[in-house]
Order: sequence, then C-alpha cells, then structure tokens
Amino acid sequence: MPALITLTLNPALDLATTIERVEPTHKLRCGPAQRFAGGGGINVARVLHRLGSDVQAWALVGGASGAQVRQLLADEGVAADIRPIAGDTRENFSVVETATGQEFRFVLPGPTLQTAEWQACLDALATVTVAPRWLIASGSLPPGVPDDFYARLAPGARARGTRLVVDTSGLPLAAALQAGTTLVKPSLRELREVLRQPLEHPADQCAAAQALVHSGQTEMVALSLGAQGAVLATRDGVWQAPALDVSAASGTTGAGDCFLAALVWSLDRGAPPPDALRWGMAAGAAALLVPGTALARATDVHRLQSQVIVRASPV
Repeated sequence: MPALITLTLNPALDLATTIERVEPTHKLRCGPAQRFAGGGGINVARVLHRLGSDVQAWALVGGASGAQVRQLLADEGVAADIRPIAGDTRENFSVVETATGQEFRFVLPGPTLQTAEWQACLDALATVTVAPRWLIASGSLPPGVPDDFYARLAPGARARGTRLVVDTSGLPLAAALQAGTTLVKPSLRELREVLRQPLEHPADQCAAAQALVHSGQTEMVALSLGAQGAVLATRDGVWQAPALDVSAASGTTGAGDCFLAALVWSLDRGAPPPDALRWGMAAGAAALLVPGTALARATDVHRLQSQVIVRASPV
C-alpha cells in the first residue's frame, strides 16, 4: 500500500479558460479550454506525485466526466483507487478575465451519493492491508454524505497509527476537529466560521490556531491567509510566512491544495514545522504560475522555497 492516501469524495472535471472581459447578456467568446482532474484530494495527490511521494488518490467518480477524471489521472501517472458511483461527477469552470486579471470560479455541488457508496469507501479505508502513514481527506462533501464523514475516519486512523489531515469547511470541519486530527488547513474565513470569532488581527489569528492545538482537537493548524501568507501552529510554537510576490494573472485555483501537498510532503520527510511551512508557501506560490488547476510544478517549488521567509510568532 502507498505511504500516503488522499481521499476525494467530491472530485471534479475542472475546465479553465480565459476571456478579455466578463459581461452580462452577451455571448462570451472564450479562449481554448483546458481540462484537469480536480477536487481537493486529487489536487493534493497530483502535487505529491510530482514531488516524488508514494501516494495514491482515492476518489468516487461516475459518468462521462468521471471517466475523464480517471483518464487524466492515468495520463499524469498518478496511482489511483477509483470507486464508481451511480451519479455523474461534477464539472467546475474557471475563467480568467485578461483585462483585469480577475478570476471567476463556478463550482457545482456534485452528485448525490447513496449511503452504500460512501459507506463502502469508509469501510475500505479502515481495512487496507497496510495502513498509510498519512490520510489526507480534502474537499467538500457531496450531497447525501453526512457532515461527520471525515470525523468517522479519525478513530480508525488513530488506532492504526495513520496521521489524519482534513481540509474542508463548515460542519464537516467542526466535526473532524471534535473527533481529533493530526492537521487541519482552514482558510481564515473557514476558521472564523468554525470558531465564531472575528479574528481581525494577526495576533488573534495565531492565538486561535494554537488554541485549537492546545484544546487537543488537532496537532497542527495550517491557517491559509491568501495574499497575506499563512500560519502554522503546533504545540511547540506558531510560525508565520508572508506570501511571495508572485503574480496571480493565471488565477489562484488549486493554490491551497498545492500548499497542503508540499506541507505534508515536507512533514513526511521529517522536516521541522518552519521548514514545512516554507515548502508549503513555495508550492502555493508556484500554483500561481500556471493556469487553471494545472497545479505547481516541482521545479518551481524547489526554486521558490529558498525565497520564503518564516518567522516565529510571539504567541
């Protein structure tokens, strides 16, 4: 079995294109479309594969779009455990407006899963022959899946010595935290929603991230701050890294997934938290250099990591 498994219950066929300007009513003549296998865990697996990790992407897919996701993963050489569902895998659409550099992202909800479909996936993960070192559950939950699905992964992961990473939002994130995780990666908006706190100042954000650690709900919090950078909190300290000065002219889609992939890749190699944050920031910046969810290239990640500045927070 692979050392790392990513899990995507709501994968997508991601389409990306460009247009000079988005306007209402008129037909909008777009540039050529690019297609990528997408969804949080799939994106993470693609980047982990590029960085040389022994990773396998688990995903539930269906229909013609699901078949394209399967083929696109195979084309990249990403090992996958693809589990069929009755519904059609969703399609997401992103458009970069070249006149302004703004990105417009249209994200569909995904098919409704039957209980037997998501339960079979849960059972299979609990009984893999050799437990992975890391299980990275990333992305939204499609209709039909209970909010505590990611939380249900926690007891089995803990019992088998697997480190559980959860990257989601809302009630699924809150439930996962209650169950206990190794690492969560909320955005600032997602953390505000879960904690019901404004978190307007950097000091408050750092304190809130470390408070989650001290509460025992998770061992690490990687807090994504978008253009302001990121924070990594552990029991031993809190570190901050400003974002690199990289143009986002090609859009920001997938940057958070790239950040998470490189962060876990570094931690899996035994790096201390500040170094892991440095690699994560480099991968997030590298994602901005390519369109759509083409995702970070390993050469760019290695080139940019030396430029990342990481500082310890006084919290």
